[in-house]
Amino acid sequence: MDKMMTYFGTFTAAKDGAVASFKFEYLTTLLFAAIVIFVGQAMVKHSKLLRKYAIPAPVVSGLIFSIIVSVIKGSGAIGFEFDTKIMKDFTQNIFFLCVGFGFSTKMLKHAGGKLCAKIAFAAILLITLQDVAGVGLGKLIGMDPLLALQCSSAAMSGGVGTASAFGPIFKGWGADAATTVGVAAGTMGNIMGSVIGGPVAAFLIARYALKADPNDKPAELANGKVNALENHSMVRAFAMLLLLAGLGMPIYFLLDSIPMISMPKFIGCLFAGAIGRNVLEATHQNTYEPEVNALEHMFLELYLALVLMTIDLTKLVSVAGQMGIILLMQAVLIAVFGIFISFRLFGKDYGAAVMTAGNIGWGCGSGPNAVANEKAIMDEYGWHNIAWVLYPSFAVIIDDIYNPIFLSVFGSLFKH
Repeated sequence: MDKMMTYFGTFTAAKDGAVASFKFEYLTTLLFAAIVIFVGQAMVKHSKLLRKYAIPAPVVSGLIFSIIVSVIKGSGAIGFEFDTKIMKDFTQNIFFLCVGFGFSTKMLKHAGGKLCAKIAFAAILLITLQDVAGVGLGKLIGMDPLLALQCSSAAMSGGVGTASAFGPIFKGWGADAATTVGVAAGTMGNIMGSVIGGPVAAFLIARYALKADPNDKPAELANGKVNALENHSMVRAFAMLLLLAGLGMPIYFLLDSIPMISMPKFIGCLFAGAIGRNVLEATHQNTYEPEVNALEHMFLELYLALVLMTIDLTKLVSVAGQMGIILLMQAVLIAVFGIFISFRLFGKDYGAAVMTAGNIGWGCGSGPNAVANEKAIMDEYGWHNIAWVLYPSFAVIIDDIYNPIFLSVFGSLFKH
């Protein structure tokens, strides 16, 4: 029996007060991720409430899975861990590559410079408000301003990656628990962004009786035909994405070398996707849109399943007090911002509601949350091409440029 278990993972006996643990190897981990995807889709399919409020399927089942695992660990029986490091990194980067690949200059011209300026303004305003409000509330409750920043745009707009990157920086400035607090806040932000975005957008759609334009369709369906996927084109599209991902690493290196700015790896992939798409269009080459679209959805579902199912809720207990107060404020802020600023700024139409769901996704979680929120809304209420293709990639680019700069400058005011 012991030998057989080694094929599924590694067992670590209990010692020094820690519970025994079993870490599943990566293929078995993917088995659980597949179950999370299937169960989540089944739950959404059979629940009018989940569809109405557009909660992404992997979020529903992933949270249930993580709660069950955390309860088992909290009871002292055994802790389950999962080998997700490489697969999470891979799925996130390929997903963002696909997002960037949708960023066509033709779409940019169609959307107009005014909308792009409004998206950039909203992103910058939200990040600034998150940090100013977070530090202000932190002072009222006696929390270190640097830790308050970790519960603000570092973890909210930036996600776990940015919070992890700034943890050592803020620790060097005197906040010893910066990484722990930032990762915990980013974890909660992933949940908040996924849970809040859909209901807010659904409220706006119902409140203003908004409808999707039936003539607004995905680019690959614009000719009225359903493009069949076949083996040869899928292999070529996937190989193209892998090629662009590799070319994204020099871009990542250049961006991450900018002083005082910490860039996540996926930004290199996002830029590589956008550059590759426009080069292909300019040279009249096949862009494999249906294939890339299918791969984008596939990697998004898998990435969300891996993230949500592996949240260790037991690690949030020790930092739940002051952090919880600030995160509650951030949740209220993002909902109010979406309803009264984003929606109105983006045009008060159906597309604005979809983009508001995306705004809440990345503003309170991460880029994949933005896309997942938008997809869930459009699956239920109808397609919006500009919201899907333009908004997530453009907003995330602005976020990942401005957020590290503002955190570095604003955070330096609170060095110990």
